[in-house]
Amino acid sequence: MPAHYSPSAERNAGPILEFLRSELAARGDALEIASGPGQHAAAFAAALPGWSWQPSDWQDDAFLSVAEWAEISGARNVQTPVLLDVRASQWPEGEPKFGQDFDLVFCANMLHIAPWQCCAGLMQGAARYLRADGRLVVYGPFLESDVVTSPSNAAFDANLRMRDPAWGLRHLDDVRREASDAGMVMLSRQTMPAHNLLLLFGRQAS
Repeated sequence: MPAHYSPSAERNAGPILEFLRSELAARGDALEIASGPGQHAAAFAAALPGWSWQPSDWQDDAFLSVAEWAEISGARNVQTPVLLDVRASQWPEGEPKFGQDFDLVFCANMLHIAPWQCCAGLMQGAARYLRADGRLVVYGPFLESDVVTSPSNAAFDANLRMRDPAWGLRHLDDVRREASDAGMVMLSRQTMPAHNLLLLFGRQAS
């Protein structure tokens, strides 16, 4: 097994993949934000062979792991990972910008362990690099005005804020506002296991 391993990615890959299969065409180009160890990239690319999967992260310490997970899964459609800070005006960072647009931008479990500015960066970047009918998929735990926060999510939020004041579960209304400011709109909200949500965004109608 590769040195980098995420138990949560192991648990949630199946439910996320089920959603992706229901929403995506047979072929396309995907950009994953905050790929981490690469388990999602490997699992989704292997299950969606018609898709080219571009991993990225803001640091490169797990890039070798991304390649190892892809090899284990047998996926040949996982591209070489690139350094990418969502707050940058050009993606990827320190390299020629992407020469193509994407059908999918996928981001799991980043917003609550990153500064709030990363939410605006994610939305603005998705608006820049998605094709006209492309989709942004965001997965993770969120706070909602009309939904009681589970005890586990409340404890998780408190722990995150204790570790870093810039971290914490994000309120869904705030995320939608950042999306709107970037010209994106939330198309659907789906509940997932372990009190997580899967959010689907597209471009606002002109």
